[in-house]
Formats: sequence, structure tokens, C-alpha cells
Amino acid sequence: MIKNYLTIAFRNLRRNKVFSIINILGLAIGISASLVIFLLVTFEFGFDRYHGDTDRKFRVVSNFKFSGDVVHNSGVTEALVGAIRQKVTGVEAAVPFHMPNFDVKVSVPAGANMKEAVFKRQQNIVFADAAYFGFFSYHWLAGSPQASLREPYCVVLTESRAKSYFNNLGYADMVGRMLDYNDSVHVKVTGIVRDPGKQTDFDFQEFISQSTLTATSWKTDYYGVDWGNTSSNSQLYVKTAKGITPSGVERQLNALLHQYNTDQKWDSQNEASFQLQPLEDVHFNSFYENYGGHQAHKPTLYGLIILAIFLLLLGCINFINLTTAQATQRAKEIGVRKTMGSTRNQLILQFLSETFLLTLMATFLSIAVTPLLLKVFADFMPAGIHTDYLHQPQVILMLLLLTLVVSVFSGFYPAMVLSGYKPAHVLKGQFFTVPRRFSNLGLRKTLTVFQFVIAQFFIMATFIVGNQIHFNLTKDLGFKKDAVVFFQLPYSDTLVLHRTQLVNRLKSLAGIASVSLSNYPPISGGSWSSTMIYRDGKKEKESSVQIKYADTAFVGLYKMKILAGANLTSSDTPREVLINETYAHILGFQDPGQAIGKYIEWNNRHEIITGVLSDFHLNSLRQPIKPMVLASQLRQELTINVSLLPENREGTGWTGTIGQIKKAFGETYPDETFEYNFLDDSIAKFYKSEQDISRLLKWATALALFISSLGLLGLVIYTTNQRVKEIGVRKVLGASSVQIVSLLSVDFVILVVVAFAIACPLAWWSGHKWQDNFAYKVPLGWWLFGASGLLMLLAALVSISLQTLRAATANPVKSLRSE
Repeated sequence: MIKNYLTIAFRNLRRNKVFSIINILGLAIGISASLVIFLLVTFEFGFDRYHGDTDRKFRVVSNFKFSGDVVHNSGVTEALVGAIRQKVTGVEAAVPFHMPNFDVKVSVPAGANMKEAVFKRQQNIVFADAAYFGFFSYHWLAGSPQASLREPYCVVLTESRAKSYFNNLGYADMVGRMLDYNDSVHVKVTGIVRDPGKQTDFDFQEFISQSTLTATSWKTDYYGVDWGNTSSNSQLYVKTAKGITPSGVERQLNALLHQYNTDQKWDSQNEASFQLQPLEDVHFNSFYENYGGHQAHKPTLYGLIILAIFLLLLGCINFINLTTAQATQRAKEIGVRKTMGSTRNQLILQFLSETFLLTLMATFLSIAVTPLLLKVFADFMPAGIHTDYLHQPQVILMLLLLTLVVSVFSGFYPAMVLSGYKPAHVLKGQFFTVPRRFSNLGLRKTLTVFQFVIAQFFIMATFIVGNQIHFNLTKDLGFKKDAVVFFQLPYSDTLVLHRTQLVNRLKSLAGIASVSLSNYPPISGGSWSSTMIYRDGKKEKESSVQIKYADTAFVGLYKMKILAGANLTSSDTPREVLINETYAHILGFQDPGQAIGKYIEWNNRHEIITGVLSDFHLNSLRQPIKPMVLASQLRQELTINVSLLPENREGTGWTGTIGQIKKAFGETYPDETFEYNFLDDSIAKFYKSEQDISRLLKWATALALFISSLGLLGLVIYTTNQRVKEIGVRKVLGASSVQIVSLLSVDFVILVVVAFAIACPLAWWSGHKWQDNFAYKVPLGWWLFGASGLLMLLAALVSISLQTLRAATANPVKSLRSE
């Protein structure tokens, strides 16, 4: 019987090639999108799930409030590590590790099977103890987790890092080899572990024993016992005992903080606290950074899941509309089958088998298309996502379930409609004398409206996101951002003379307008802040203020506006600062000139305000402008900012100038790598996630428009087939083709208008919620929604005209021949 069903299904597919191709394409689009999104979502939610007992594993993070401003830090004070092991109950394991923030040089001594080599700028190095390998899961190739990090001057390497150091030596031969860090500390390889084969944020490759940190000069740089000093380089993870709640441990930690951090000023505006962050949250929580890899955004992932569901629904609705539109072509076939003894259940199975065959073809097409889609979105997809289906049983299971669900959902209603025809009526040509619940167009129109609501929502969302991104990239940020490059100087070089010599050399180059030293460009992803006090004689005003360090050329290079006072002056012992307009207002000065000559206390020093700058953005537009101080401190200024002269007609001037800059840098720092960035490109990177969302929305909009137009085409075909005789009569009585087209189109245009009325408030609300991520947002003008509606109406009219023109120009004699 099944063979018979499939044979008939193939026969009908060949007979209706156009409708079959349209149905397969509609379903394939939805299934392809679902497969890509499934791969992405399962990949992101799979991070660090393999360590075991993840429900009891947490990172201890720090939260601060300075003068009302909330600051989050993924690290802890070093003093907490010893205290938590001695004085906190309910903690089964405490795992500290440190991340050195210097570039490491590793010298490999000569050996039997290797050459001496030096590896610069090694990353992913941590100081850890044996507790680390008891907390996180690793497969050991040599050595043991209990002994390898027990003593000072020991290091454990991952398989890939060990091979890069020791070429083709066996793992046993690698153990005992010596490594030299920073030409000063010699450590012995005591273990080799396999690289994590699963998704993890802990992509460390070298694990130096924690006791090495305290036994060397590194201790003063990376190890402290001050309860008031918190660094993100000092990480602490804990595993709670069974039955212990995180809140109970947090209360003990914060009690210790209040007990020992006596220098902290505790009030509603100045607070500090510890919090337990679940291990599974490390990959998602942007308040607390991870370890150099990308962080996923849960709301975006949930939005992608909804997007996949919508595209699948569009494909299914499209299938329903197109299948029921073919009802008249199958009516006599159904009548004959019923006359020959077929039951309704057999007919339902027949039609469901046809749907299953179509869905199966769409699934195979999706499997073939998915690798191409992953390449198209390669810059959006994290590394590690692949389509090796044989090693991903969950993907195969998902596709099987998806094929069955889509087959039933898409095919059930058309099967019920087609199998409900009465043989006596259809054999007489009365095709639409069917049960009332199937005869009206209400459900099909509702489905079509639903399709167009989704499509219009995507169009409006695309316009809203694109408009905000355009605003972000073109808004005046308060400084010059075009034709400016910047690059970092090595922070390991403490000789100020080197950087001043390089600046002076760059100033002499022909293609450079000006050069300046600073700690960061005007806008950057990072910032420094400190608490500053202003006393006006009656009361003191304490504020958390962001700090920029720069020389006297900084303001002129970036064409910043000084509202009052004067620029910084060159001095070996600077005591001058510029403040921004926002800070002047916080201090109570409505007129910027009133702030000139006043003093602020900072780091036990009194700094005089010599000028007030017009506000400029120090961070992305997600954050408001905060109070800022610009000071000069040459030892902190490790960024060189270069303003280039206008590009020449040939487009080669900047390339040549940057080549000269690279040459000068290399001669000053021969052991360092020169890396530069254009400032406007760096600003654009702040909005990469929004640009990725915009790109996805454009694709989703195009797909939704395509599928919705196909669905509307199916409804138009169904309606014109029903009204073919009515159209013939009207033409015989003198109606023109234009009148016929208008008559047939008006009902469908109304559906588009209804969908527009539903989509507008949904898109308006969603747009406002999304814009809450930005402190500066562009108004949602009426034109965004009007343009979306016009675009949707145009697409609908194109779909409608394909069939209505054909019906309106048909020969009425053929449609009235049987009358």
C-alpha cells in the first residue's frame, strides 16, 4: 500500500511540476533556515557543558557602585582566595587562576630532535594549581592532575602548544623539557593535556603552577593581598556542596568583604559586593568578560529561534494555500477513487504521503544548501560550526522530527479538504459543494494575512535597525574621526624616550598632518575611571570620573572644541586637567568659564582645571556621555594617534605614509609587530552585532517576501478558479480587463492593508524595546512604516497581477461552454 501511495505521489508531482517546485522551495527555505539556526543555537548553548556538576559550579565576580555608577568586574581581590578556603562553609572546591597581561617569550633549548626557537607574544597562559584540573575536565596524555602543578617552576601544556614547542617529540619525551619565560624564569614541563575537543571559553594552552607566581618577582606585579584591589586577571571559581544555595555562599563572601575592606566607604551610592555567576552564564553575560573568545547573546539566540519558526510557518502556510488552490484539478480524481471504494482515511494517507515526499525533497535540498549558507554568513557564525552530519546525531534527529512535523502540519488541512469532496457532486462538475467548514476562504485569508504580518514586520525591523545603525555611524561624536590612524606601543617598554623620539620622527613625514600621544583614542572599548572630589567651600562633591591621558597635541589633532580656558601645557610635572562639559555641570557650573581655576582632588593630589571641553563620546552610543578628565601623564600614553593629510587622486598616498610609519616603528621597536587601525573602522566595529542583525533581517525579509508572495499567488489562483464563470459572464456583459483585474485585486489589497495595520504596532513596540540598548536613538518616523507598507503592497500587486491578468484576458467562451 505504501508503495502504491508513493507511486501516485510521484505521478502527481510530475503532473504539477510548477506547483511542486514552488512548494519544495517554500519548505526548503524554512527548513534551511531552521537547520542553520539549530546548528548555531546548539553550538552556543553547548559551551562548557561537559565539565560535570555545572549546576554547582560558579565564578565569583565583583560588583561596585561608585557615586551611583555601577561597575562590573569578572575578577576578585586576591585576598579572597585564602579567606574562602579557610572561613567560608558550603564550598566544596575553590579554584583560583591568574592571567598574565604581558607578552611572553619562550626559549626552547637545543635538544636531540629540535632546534632552538623563540616564540613571541604567546597568549592563553594562566597561573593555576592542581585544583584547576579537578574543576575543569581535561584528558591527560602525560603527567597527572594531582602532581603536575604541585611544585613551583612547573608547567602543563596542551597538545597543540607542546607540538609547536617540541616538534615531533613523543609526549613522554616532552615531559622534563625546560622553558624560559621572559628570559628570567625557567620552568619544567610536567604534563601534557589534550586540547578541548568541545566548545569552551577556557581556551588556555599553558598552565604555570600557581606557586611559581609567589616564588618569583612576578609576585609584586600579579599578586596582592589588599582587599580593596580588584583585577579581572585574578579569577576565582567555586564548586558548592550539594544542597547549598549560591545566595548562602554570597552572604558569607560579602560578610568577609565588609569585615576586611575597612577602607571602603559604604553607603547607598558607594558599594562593593561579590556574586556567584553560574559557569553556564560565562559564555553569555556581557557584564563579565570571558577569556578572549566571543560571547553569545541569549536574546539574539531566542530571536533566531523565533525567526526559524516564522520561516517554517510561512513555508507551511504557503504549502496549504497552494495545495488547496489545486483542489479543482484533483476533485474528479477523488470522486472516482471514492466511487471505486477508497475510504476517506485512505485518501488522507495518500495526500499526507504526497506532503511527506515533498517535505523530504525539501529537506534534502536544505541539507545541500546549508553549507553554502554557512559560507555566506561565515563572518557572523562562530568558528567551530560545521555540517559533519554523521558526527552530529542530534542534527539527524532534528531533521527527522522536523520532516514529520512539517509534513503533518502542512498536509493535514489540505488532506481533510480534498478527501471531503462528495463523489456525486464532483462527478457532476460541482467541485465546490463541500462541507461548509471547508468551503469558505476565511482560513486561507487568515493564513495569508499572517504571512504578510510576518513579512511586513521583517521589513519594518530592517528599516528600523538600518536607520539606527546609519545614525550611529554618521552622528557627530564631538571629534574628528576621518583620516586618523592609531597604533599601540609595547607596554613592556618603559623608556619614555623611545616614544617621544618616534613621535618626533613621525611629525617630519610628508603625509602626516599631526601626531599625538594618548592612552587611548577618544573613543574606545576600554576606559579608566577614578573617584574625584571637588570642594566648593561649603560641601564636597564626589564623582566617578573617566580619565583620558594625552599630550597637548591631542585636542588639536581631533579638532575638539574648548568652551572655556586653554589647552594643556607641556610640563614635566603636570598638575593641569581639562574637564568635559558634563563634568562641569555635575560640579554645579552652568557657565563653563566658572570652572576655570578650580581644583579637584585626585590620587591625593590637587589638580587645577585649565579648560572645559565640549562633550565628546568616549564609548559607543549605547552609553551616555559621562564626566571626563583629560590629563597629561607620559608614562601612561602608549597610543600614537596620526592625522593623515587628504588622500591623493591615485589613492596611494595613505598606503605610502603608513608604510613609512611602519618603517619608523620597526626601527624603534625591532622586536615588535606593527599593527594599526583606522579610527572610523574601529568605531564601526562597536556596532558589529547590530550590523549582523541588520544583515540577517535583510535575508529574512527577502525570504519572507518571497514565501508570502507565493502564498498570496496560491490564494489568487484558488479564488480565480472559483470565479472563472463569473469572470466570463462579466466579460460577455462588457466588463473590461482593467475592471476585472480591479475587481479581483481589491480583496487581496485589503488583506495587505489589514496585515499592515497589525504589523505596525508590533514593529513600533519591538523597535522601541531594541533601541533601549542605546542612550542615543533615532526617532521612529512615520516614513519607516509607510515605506515598509508600500514595499509590501508593491510585492503583493506583482504577485496578484500574475494570475489576475491571465484570468481577465482569458476567452470567456471557454469558461461558459458548459452553460
